[in-house]
Amino acid sequence: MASPPPGSPGDPRDSLRSTGSGVPGRATTVAGDDSGDLAGRIADASREQELRDPDEGLGRLGRTVNRIAEVVGVAALGTIVAVIFANAVGRYAFNASIIWAEELVLLLVPWLAMTGVFLSVRRGTMIRIDFFFGKLPGKLRRPLGPLGHLFSAIVLTFMAGISVEFILLFGGDRALYLEIPRGYSSVALVAGGIASALAFLVVLVREHRGGGGGVGVGSERVSGDERGNGGRA
Repeated sequence: MASPPPGSPGDPRDSLRSTGSGVPGRATTVAGDDSGDLAGRIADASREQELRDPDEGLGRLGRTVNRIAEVVGVAALGTIVAVIFANAVGRYAFNASIIWAEELVLLLVPWLAMTGVFLSVRRGTMIRIDFFFGKLPGKLRRPLGPLGHLFSAIVLTFMAGISVEFILLFGGDRALYLEIPRGYSSVALVAGGIASALAFLVVLVREHRGGGGGVGVGSERVSGDERGNGGRA
């Protein structure tokens, strides 16, 4: 039986050309639906991850420690944003700037940075590049992982020691306009360095015991079964 001439209403090649596949009217639609479902699932997973409690499973002590660090970090960030905004408005709208704005920002930045480091270690969200580490054999990854935590703890402890020496030498120097001792800013490097080093050591001990989950100082993550039974660490 002869096929219809090209371009006629019955030509099946028109369906193939319109769909771009060998199955008229199906492949493009199915692929589009799959892409839409995948994008929706990715968006839902990302939203759920962002809204999830970062301290889920921690005991009361662990949550309290994290909340204190959060309060310090939020207070530092809020003050920095407010001072910079007020200084910009005053400079461009009223031709009058806050003379001590830069000094206050520089004094608060170490507190903001160290609270962020501490919380990222506590919650296991520290940014790391494990491309080369992932290519190592499993027998090498097992001992090298804890060594990475130990090395991080040593570096942070060393930083805290250097900061103590700096405070002893220059901590009494006062800011030009605020007249606040600059040592108040360096204290953040001491406190944050020691606290973050302890957090890394907790990770090291937990992994040595074969535990998993997040990071906690003075507390431990609770397994799913324990949470279901109302258990707390």
